[in-house]
Amino acid sequence: MRAGSDPFPRRCPMAVASDLRRGMALRLGGEPYRVLSADTHGGGGKMGGVTHAKLQSLATGTAHEHRFRSDEGVETLELERPTLQFLYAAGGTVTFMNPVTFDQVEVDEAVLGKSAAWLEEGMTLPVEIFEGRAVGVTFPEVVEATVAETTPAAHVQGNENVWKPARLANGVSIQVPPFIAPGERVRVDVASGRYVERAKRR
Repeated sequence: MRAGSDPFPRRCPMAVASDLRRGMALRLGGEPYRVLSADTHGGGGKMGGVTHAKLQSLATGTAHEHRFRSDEGVETLELERPTLQFLYAAGGTVTFMNPVTFDQVEVDEAVLGKSAAWLEEGMTLPVEIFEGRAVGVTFPEVVEATVAETTPAAHVQGNENVWKPARLANGVSIQVPPFIAPGERVRVDVASGRYVERAKRR
């Protein structure tokens, strides 16, 4: 079903390329893109600065690099970002629900990429809506997950760089410290898949 009633994205004032930040959306060559990363480098003498941006097409999901002059004007787009509740994933589609209206929104699992592994039932996340279609999901930098399998907890003295393999309940394999036991909750960096710390007991 349609995720929003507005058939056209709202336009923001023009910005300059040096203002581009991760998560922003813009129109380039008539096509909508999301900014995955942007780095600006100052120029010397008569040469102006340059902004290197990695962009992802909101239409196809493909990513490519683009170079702007730092003072070049760009048309930014304002995406809707309602916070929705994850329900389930099946058949290559991830389904979320608006907890207020109970409307369901479907997102192509390919859009989430490896981040889809960190979804847990009941998790609430901002979902990006463009022209009534869900085009992305914003994950926090760190998520919690349950350790399903690992060796029994042990305390190793004198060496803080000792790790052991563990498999999480979502099927992801990571390295954890020796003191982590099966069934514990841990905090993991979404981008790298690395252990951050033991989750606080609730």
